[in-house]
Amino acid sequence: MRVTLDLSTARWRKSSFSGNQAGDECVEVCDDFPGMVPVRDSKNTTGPVLLLNRAAWQTFINGVKDGSL
Repeated sequence: MRVTLDLSTARWRKSSFSGNQAGDECVEVCDDFPGMVPVRDSKNTTGPVLLLNRAAWQTFINGVKDGSL
């Protein structure tokens, strides 16, 4: 299924664990869309956006926290 969202006014945020140095690898997420989590590369803010449902996002977060990813 293809879903299109208007992200032109989205408020993106980076993890507080991200560094502020040039070249830092980080993703940005947006909390403005209930049930969905838009994710983008912080170094390419005009590039593609992944759109994950909340369950998939939580699985990703859990994997990062437990070291399986």
